[in-house]
Amino acid sequence: MKMRALIVDDEYPARKELRYLLQPYDFIKVVGEATNSIEALELIEKVDYSVLFLDVDMPGLSGIELAEQLKDKPNSPAIIFTTAHENFALAAFAANAADYLVKPINPKRLEDALQKVRKRVETKVEYSPAPSHQEAKLSLGADMIPVEHRGKTILLHEEDIIYAYTDNDYVYVKTNSEKYLTRFTLKEMESRLNANVFFRSHRCYLVNIRKTKELVPFFNGTYTLIVDDQERSEVPVSRTQSKKLRELLGI
Repeated sequence: MKMRALIVDDEYPARKELRYLLQPYDFIKVVGEATNSIEALELIEKVDYSVLFLDVDMPGLSGIELAEQLKDKPNSPAIIFTTAHENFALAAFAANAADYLVKPINPKRLEDALQKVRKRVETKVEYSPAPSHQEAKLSLGADMIPVEHRGKTILLHEEDIIYAYTDNDYVYVKTNSEKYLTRFTLKEMESRLNANVFFRSHRCYLVNIRKTKELVPFFNGTYTLIVDDQERSEVPVSRTQSKKLRELLGI
């Protein structure tokens, strides 16, 4: 099955180069080009694209903003960012990017990204039967974490969790404006939460990558993550995990 692709970049040489790099892949067919995000939106409404090659820095609506608009749409195309800027990778993955390629594009990195998207497209379930009543009961709350708050137990949705951390043998969960105590260990939290979203940045920290806004180099190969809560909290990334994070982000 051929995957229909749309290239979105305001620079003609960049679009031409990407077309050239995609020629060897017989499962990819470029069926459209757009010079900005508004043009891309119009084309996406008319054509069922499998993959979108998207620049970040464009006039008007940025590539990140376009990806944010598309991420909740049903059957939206997979997005591979192709950009000269390294510092938007976290925002790109927060917008559900499949991959993030920095120009000049490395052919091997492009191949890895294409195979990742191809696998996603080919394994997509076309039809899922409605869950049974028992299955619905089991799935309800599967993405929730019980926490303690003012003497009560409340359930936090996974998407509300920005990061979790240990402090004096206790584990706390941080949301946008609150801090909660939980009875789980950090390892148990890691096993319950979506591994594609939550990253063990440090032995004492588990962070929601989609809630991370900046990646700041620190000391001796480590990083600090600036997260999207009211305090713009800083989450450390250990040296070992820094390498894994760079691999995850493709930088």
